[in-house]
Amino acid sequence: MKLLRLVRAGSALRLTTYLVALWKLFKHPQTPTLAKWVAILVLAYAVSPIDLIPDFIPVLGQLDDLILVPLGVALIVRLTPKSLWEARLREAEAATQQLPKLWWGALLVVAIWALLFGAFVWWTLRLFSA
Repeated sequence: MKLLRLVRAGSALRLTTYLVALWKLFKHPQTPTLAKWVAILVLAYAVSPIDLIPDFIPVLGQLDDLILVPLGVALIVRLTPKSLWEARLREAEAATQQLPKLWWGALLVVAIWALLFGAFVWWTLRLFSA
């Protein structure tokens, strides 16, 4: 258990650096449009206070922190020219700034949950009314 906490602490520090690099990449004018869109979606999800997979679910709750966000970062790295990504990563490692709160990211996650819940209620009502 201690090892898991240690790994999470180390990866959280590195993930924070990557998220700051994503923010800088999003704001950079030479970043490809698709990479900007994916970057802002990953940032919104990573810093929103609401997760698609709630943390109170024992194993699945950690998937977003350990798998989904790093996969999003990996996708953005692939969509971005190598020199541009490396420059933003160096800037992020040297910077001490914090990411802004992206409240619309939280609203996006709430909207997805509301749509899923609405679809479930519709499906349930349709199932029992037949």
